[in-house]
Amino acid sequence: YSNNKCLYHTEMRITMKISHYKLSVLLSIILLSLATFFYIYTTIFTPHGAYTNSSAIINGIGGGNITGDCQAGKKALPIYCVQTDKKQISISFDAAWGADDTIQILDVLDKHNVKTTFFMTGGWVSTMVKEIYSRGHDLGNHSENHKQMSKLDTASQKEEIMSVHQKIEELTGYNCFLFRPPYGDYNSELINTIYGCNHYPVQWDVDSLDWKDYGVENIIKAVSTHKALGNGSIILMHNGAKFTADALDTVLTNLEQQGYEIVPISQLILKDNFHMDSTGRQLND
Repeated sequence: YSNNKCLYHTEMRITMKISHYKLSVLLSIILLSLATFFYIYTTIFTPHGAYTNSSAIINGIGGGNITGDCQAGKKALPIYCVQTDKKQISISFDAAWGADDTIQILDVLDKHNVKTTFFMTGGWVSTMVKEIYSRGHDLGNHSENHKQMSKLDTASQKEEIMSVHQKIEELTGYNCFLFRPPYGDYNSELINTIYGCNHYPVQWDVDSLDWKDYGVENIIKAVSTHKALGNGSIILMHNGAKFTADALDTVLTNLEQQGYEIVPISQLILKDNFHMDSTGRQLND
């Protein structure tokens, strides 16, 4: 009887140990599940309370390294302007044709000690890129062939972007990260492709209309009195337009007299922890 009693107590202790082990495993599984749920919840739901594309947070927008949220409702948007309390704006030049006036433009910019951003196509890169870079300006990507990129498939979009990126890097050593779609044409697929290539897609909210060749005074007025001009604005100009070089000095003077500091786009935009409103304004989270 004594032996049977000892055997009974031994079996009871073993059973209790097994039960404790199972309980520990179960508690571990529950805790791990709660931690996983909390991580996913806090990652996907951003501080501004909107549900965002999880890839934009976990893997970077479009699968690249840039984190943020480019969605505004159901549409992915480029950066038209930036929300900032600083009285800063940017001027950008699209360089897809002509180079005759570029040195004059660079000299005027030097006169005002202003740095801007030049968006260049593949055929234009070899023309002036070293001179522009040596003067301290942003080098921006404007696609290889200036095509309507919303009509291209993803692979062709990437090729248009990365071809110019590689040319700029080979000629200057600069790692370009700003892209402007030709004609301002885009769709959600293109925006995500641009981010996936580790470039920020950049539009504008102030159009100088210099490409219409209306004259010097028209350019000055279009920029200086534009209804959208304000903190964080991005101004569109073209280095190859007929009257741009002659209008630039007065444009810069007028903007400076209004109290604006003109900075390159690379200094104006938010690099991460951002989201977009429906107008394409980039906002800090």
